[in-house]
Amino acid sequence: MLKLHYWVRNTILNVVDFFYPPFKNFIPLQTFRYAACGGGNTALGILLYYIGFHYIYPQPVVHLPFIAFSNYIAAEYLFAILFTFPIGFYLSRYVVFPESGMRKRVQLFRYFLVVAGTMLLNYFLLKLFIEYFGWYPTPSKMFTAIFVITFSYLSSRYFSFRETK
Repeated sequence: MLKLHYWVRNTILNVVDFFYPPFKNFIPLQTFRYAACGGGNTALGILLYYIGFHYIYPQPVVHLPFIAFSNYIAAEYLFAILFTFPIGFYLSRYVVFPESGMRKRVQLFRYFLVVAGTMLLNYFLLKLFIEYFGWYPTPSKMFTAIFVITFSYLSSRYFSFRETK
């Protein structure tokens, strides 16, 4: 299993770093890696959101035993996040911020807090764009991603995976 981890990590680093040279005069390598990994994870999240919204939760309201969700919220919080959370943590810990000396469980807890913050931001922005502005769900998700990614990067860099002294 450890061999697989190193192979996956090194493959991702090689692919991402291959595309870095044209950008090296504009942004640091760590920021580029975050943008590439975060962009890939976000694209996966948007694809999963689309699938969840159109095929898994096509009814307008999803009823659970103690709560009901609009289908556009259920697609994000009951489906897409199940995949993007562990993939995002792996990429952040082992590809983007490997120099952080914090313990894995501390990083995971802090990453969870950041993701919880992004979920709240995501929820309120989706609600705003879809219910109040009347935008379609998928473009709303894409626009929301811009705000969520900015918040996530700053929180991850300076809180979840900051370098210990």
